[in-house]
Amino acid sequence: MDIMSRRAPRQDVNDDHLEVEAPKKSAAGVPAVAVAMKFAVEQMGVRRTAQTLLKLNQADGFDCQGCAWPDPDPSHRHTAEFCENGAKAVTEEATLRRVDRGFFVEHSIEDLRDKTDYWLGQQGRITEPMVLRAGATHYQPIAWDQAFELMGGLLNGLASPDEAVFYTSGKVSNEAAFAYQLFARAYGTNNLPDCSNMCHESTSVALAEAIGIGKGSVSLEDVHDAKLIVVAGQNPGTNHPRMLSALEIAKQRGAKIISVNPLREAGLVRFKNPQKVRGLAGPGTALADLHLPVRINGDLALFQAIGALLLEWDALDHDFIAEHTHGFEEWAAAARELDWDAVRRATGLERREIVAAARLFQESDATVVCWAMGITQHRNAVATVKEIVNVVLLQGNIGKPGAGLCPVRGHSNVQGDRTMGIWERAPEHFLDALQKEFGFDPPREHGLDTVKAIEALRDGKAKIFIGMGGNFVSAAPDTEVTEQAMRNADLTVHVSTKLNRSHVVTGREALILPAMGRSERDLTGGRLQRVTVEDSMSAVHASHGPLKPASPYLKSEVDIICSLAIATLGDRHGLPWEDFRSDYTEIRHRIARVVPGCAAYDEKVSRPGGFVLPHPPRDSRTFDTEVGKAMFTVSPTDVLHVPEGRLLLQTMRSHDQFNTTIYGLDDRYRGIKNGRRVVFVHPEDITALGLADGSIVDIVSEWSDGSERNAPGFRVVPYDQPRGCAAAYYPETNPLVPLDSTAIGSNCPTSKSVIIRLVVPPHGGKGVTESSDAGAARDSGSKRTVQPEHLS
Repeated sequence: MDIMSRRAPRQDVNDDHLEVEAPKKSAAGVPAVAVAMKFAVEQMGVRRTAQTLLKLNQADGFDCQGCAWPDPDPSHRHTAEFCENGAKAVTEEATLRRVDRGFFVEHSIEDLRDKTDYWLGQQGRITEPMVLRAGATHYQPIAWDQAFELMGGLLNGLASPDEAVFYTSGKVSNEAAFAYQLFARAYGTNNLPDCSNMCHESTSVALAEAIGIGKGSVSLEDVHDAKLIVVAGQNPGTNHPRMLSALEIAKQRGAKIISVNPLREAGLVRFKNPQKVRGLAGPGTALADLHLPVRINGDLALFQAIGALLLEWDALDHDFIAEHTHGFEEWAAAARELDWDAVRRATGLERREIVAAARLFQESDATVVCWAMGITQHRNAVATVKEIVNVVLLQGNIGKPGAGLCPVRGHSNVQGDRTMGIWERAPEHFLDALQKEFGFDPPREHGLDTVKAIEALRDGKAKIFIGMGGNFVSAAPDTEVTEQAMRNADLTVHVSTKLNRSHVVTGREALILPAMGRSERDLTGGRLQRVTVEDSMSAVHASHGPLKPASPYLKSEVDIICSLAIATLGDRHGLPWEDFRSDYTEIRHRIARVVPGCAAYDEKVSRPGGFVLPHPPRDSRTFDTEVGKAMFTVSPTDVLHVPEGRLLLQTMRSHDQFNTTIYGLDDRYRGIKNGRRVVFVHPEDITALGLADGSIVDIVSEWSDGSERNAPGFRVVPYDQPRGCAAAYYPETNPLVPLDSTAIGSNCPTSKSVIIRLVVPPHGGKGVTESSDAGAARDSGSKRTVQPEHLS
């Protein structure tokens, strides 16, 4: 019997099938191909697998539902232009498994609440709208018209539009995002939280203040042509695997690569490109020339130190600094006084290691700095991103080939959603454009971001939650508080393709509205529709799915939004919802007139490969900041103090997941099989804490306000990383992060800076203890099966 059906409790306790082996030293290669094909064929069959994957990321196909890494020029794309995790993402959507009305007859809401996130996601595609009535024990089918009538009636019955929350995930298309924000604002609120609030919000805030636009400044060709690439707080081998192809090209052109991460991830050690013989049968390509195992939360101090050394060595672009920047002298004065002892404590690195990295900067005349969640989910995240900007500005590495700032977004259209107006703090010029185009004055008061939306639901100030995609409950921090907040709502609505945790943590009433996926052919309005998306590098392109929808009862995201708008607003403001629903081209025409840089939008996305949105710092070295120049920023050096006997935890994905979607129970690159409730700890810390390899512990987080949170039943696994650091998977560790522990300036949850202690539960936490050193099995590559006592 497989693990999924054999054990499916709300808490995934570790069982006697957990295996631990040595971490891998390379990414992709034959195993990635084999795993992807096995996964796809099991759920889609051979014919459907070929039909689907060969259209993935093609100019005449559909955009991957996974990460936001850009596609090559259409003339340079492979026949198989996807990675292992992209294939898994498509398979989960194009699966032949179904969740129909019979499933909900069989499973009560209480039964479903006991299932794991993995089990829920593996059941398949939802086939028709479902409603959970107040006091009911089971979801029941509901007609679309009745669902829209229910939502419209409750929305119109609120005391204020601000009692409604309209959440968006990064999978929503540009057309749906534009229609969704238009509906929310026509309804009367800016309560438009999105998944950006929980991931790259620190990036958006920092870049907007420092360079005048909250987006990265590079193209894919810049990455290929860089002389130095820094990958900080990012694990591309799992989270953005197609990035490895770009790094390989850069290496072949002579680039150096620095990896900055507490863990040495396989994807930055060596890449075995499955598109090439050398990758399938040969040694592949070595990537990182230098790995800096920075202590968690030490990145701010690291980049301050690199900047200080470049200043000391006069490795600066003086002309660029003089012409295009502001605040250099203040920054330089602070850099000259840098406390190197504080840098050592914050980073855990020796000065020689930092000097080696700075020398690579000094020797490069074209540097790209990439980063992701390992940078953005700290209390000082905004300051850290600004420090990265400082280092880039010092050498003029913006607005020239092969150089720039490269935040790598984690979801396929999260950047496009923000461009289309999904933002609780939309700028005045965007709201002015909406008013001019549609003839109504949108609300001007800032709305609720994700954290504030949870607080409003918790405190009874918000009554209705509508989620356009995503798995809000599992994505948000402080799980117990988030779940209680959702239960406080009068109505929770989720537009989804598959089951997830958010469907079983409901308000007084709940709706599940099944949407078409990107892989499916959209014939809404009796015509073949297409949608558009934007990648991490501001490139916008069309997406059209080839598959017949999973059920005749599915609606497109655009159809659902427009139908809800009609049911709620009627003819208020005279908005053309019927036209938008029947022909998405009409939405694109409005996007062209409202969204900056989108003139002739429909015509441009008709070109193979689409078009690139303007980016003034990249295009002309112009900076729309308060002073009209790029801003140097002075920030204090931060040293996060961790008490004796405690560790500093970062939450992260396994290789078998995408965001909160769990594809399987393995983390192949880190040597974990058949389990997720593991905590990675340095072998010497395991000994110092009186634990053993295989011990079962509860993770208890400790916060400055004296509060504690508990996540039970994790198996200790030795792993090479800085002393005093630990790592574990989310969403299992989301309960450890308080709702009000957020980044200064961005309100992004601090999921990478969690002070914890490991507590052996009363029943005992000792697993198998080998006679050899705790980490020997991982060093030698041998495999062992750990057989702990089960949690009571």
